[in-house]
Amino acid sequence: MRTNRTAARLLLTALLSLGAAALARAALSAPSPAVPLSSDLRPAVEGERRTLNLPGFGRVAYYAHPGGTGRPLILTHSVNAAASAYEMKPLWDAYAGRRPLYALEWPGFGSSDRPDVRYTPDLMAAALRALVTELGTDVDVVALSLGSEFAARAALEEGRIRSLALISPSGLGQPRGSSQEANAAEKGERLYGTLSSVGTPLYALLRTRPSIHYFLSRSFRGPVDAGLIGYCLDTSRQPGAKNAPLYFISGLLFTPEAYRTLYSKLRVPTTVLYDRDGFVTFDLLPLFVQQPGVQAVRIPGTDGLPQFEQLPQVRAALDAFWAGNP
Repeated sequence: MRTNRTAARLLLTALLSLGAAALARAALSAPSPAVPLSSDLRPAVEGERRTLNLPGFGRVAYYAHPGGTGRPLILTHSVNAAASAYEMKPLWDAYAGRRPLYALEWPGFGSSDRPDVRYTPDLMAAALRALVTELGTDVDVVALSLGSEFAARAALEEGRIRSLALISPSGLGQPRGSSQEANAAEKGERLYGTLSSVGTPLYALLRTRPSIHYFLSRSFRGPVDAGLIGYCLDTSRQPGAKNAPLYFISGLLFTPEAYRTLYSKLRVPTTVLYDRDGFVTFDLLPLFVQQPGVQAVRIPGTDGLPQFEQLPQVRAALDAFWAGNP
């Protein structure tokens, strides 16, 4: 679930797709957040919910299931208006108990703190590095969508990230009318200034069930997972839930020329799992796989969230990748 280049285009798309009258009523009647703290949000996955302190930001949440054997595995979700570790729940359920397992929730999302501060790619990468430091050992990382850019950025600075598995990553092609088109600093700053002035009503529109279902439907080939819709509704009603998404909508969480800046510099074993995606393209993937240690596996029949629709194929691809990079 990702958003369009400008607030006007986003609103127009949503209104045309969902019906102006219905969305207007939903936006006007959207309840105020009732949960006092992000830590009161129900768990996204089954495991111990922990926090670490990120200097200059606050608490960053992660889930832990330390049972199992082998190198610890860190799962990281995407970034959108209602992102959380629930996006990685199929993989969490598949690997819990098999190997030490952790799921990071990016600053501003899930059970992490959501202060009204500046959200940047560096902040997100710092959160992942902090978790690696907390664990104090080598790790494998599985990242989803825009989270792939943050994971790549962290891997360039943290040598204990031993491998990367990137699911439908952003930054490998031309944007398709998404927030990435606004990622030039000057344009992004202007757009953020505009959006922040209308942030509350805009986010009230985005967090309605019809809007959440619409954007998620673009990442599912079949029916949208009902549990994911429900958790998106819950997490988007947390205090401060709009703060980080506004930076995402403005394009300020994307890295300009991510392939050149991030992916082309990676020196750790990396696999890309992909098929079709309504929000990103993979034009540079043929160039990427020419790098030593980089491979790609197509997961047919998926639109950006293959872990929900083709989990056996995703697991097989991941297990083969890790077996070849022990």
